[in-house]
Amino acid sequence: MAALRWLTPRKRSATERSVLAGEAAAEAALAAPASAAGRKDDRAGAPAFPVAGDPHAAAFFDLDNTVMQGAAIFHFGRGLYKRKFFRSRDLARFAWQQAYFRIAGSEDPEHMQEVRESALSIIKGHRVEELMSIGEEIYDEYMADKIWPGTRALAQAHLDAGQRVWLVTAAPVETASIIARRLGLTGALGTVAEHVDGRYTGRLVGEPLHGPSKAEAVKALAAAEGLELSRCAAYSDSSNDIPMLSLVGHPYAINPDTRLRKHARERGWRLRDYRTGRKAAKIGIPAAAGVGAVAGGAAAAMALQRRRR
Repeated sequence: MAALRWLTPRKRSATERSVLAGEAAAEAALAAPASAAGRKDDRAGAPAFPVAGDPHAAAFFDLDNTVMQGAAIFHFGRGLYKRKFFRSRDLARFAWQQAYFRIAGSEDPEHMQEVRESALSIIKGHRVEELMSIGEEIYDEYMADKIWPGTRALAQAHLDAGQRVWLVTAAPVETASIIARRLGLTGALGTVAEHVDGRYTGRLVGEPLHGPSKAEAVKALAAAEGLELSRCAAYSDSSNDIPMLSLVGHPYAINPDTRLRKHARERGWRLRDYRTGRKAAKIGIPAAAGVGAVAGGAAAAMALQRRRR
């Protein structure tokens, strides 16, 4: 068990930590109750892709800027601040990082690491069940209206074809599981925070589920669930997820950052961008239910540009 390996000496290579994080995410996902929507039988009228009734196929969706506008952990931070988990200056930092993330459209490793460390310190000592209950409320308050309708439609197409659909995200697995359940997905792979006797210790199991760790989690889940990755699909906005996208037979770049867009075009991967309404490619993708609009004003964009100079 990955949870037991966490208790062993900490000197491991980055690759070993990625494997540990992936195994822990897969264990947590498989331990969670499966959504009924993720186990549906195939229905009449399913599109040519996804292939209906294929028990060895599944879909893996990144969360931040792929399924949801912005980052789930930032929205979660807003909800915790409202409940007086931390001070106003911490909220200001969350707000700036969220604005940067949404305008830049990419993940800054230093920003993301800082936010995760802040989040771990905030939840340390709190009970898991308490954070789960609060997470349900925060989803309704800050996340429900941030879901990209187009990506949601893609996930539903897989569900309608009788396939399982998983979120794969660096967000805490508890938060990711709530979002997956609310969207009717099968489950979620997320960063696993260590807890003892039902209380968070302020440490992670392995490392954040990011980059190579996501690929390890998908491989671990596929092995446990009897999936054939060549038949599976994966969706992401970030070049950090190229390892995960490269695992599957059907990779999709959704709202891609510059590097992922270039990588996807070079390899003939399918692209779709909901931020502006343009359809970069339509090959094999069912019609979207709608187009989301990106938030953030011109003044914020100009400020970001000045900061980069």
